[in-house]
Amino acid sequence: MAEEKQCVLVLIGADEWGRKEVLGLADGYRESTQSWRELLLDLKRRGLTQAPDLAIGDGALGFWTALREVFGTTREQRC
Repeated sequence: MAEEKQCVLVLIGADEWGRKEVLGLADGYRESTQSWRELLLDLKRRGLTQAPDLAIGDGALGFWTALREVFGTTREQRC
């Protein structure tokens, strides 16, 4: 697995009452922009019609770039 640089991508959503739910789960390649883009586009395909208000995440290599491409109005916060 180390040679292939695979990872697991996880998207968790929270509502205004603090309830959390796994929205997406996929295997990816080195947290690449393409891997994150595919997961974010999958959310759209499954019915997410409104861009998230806020995305919170670590320094994931390609997440922030993919987020800007797919949901350009979403605000960003690093944890």
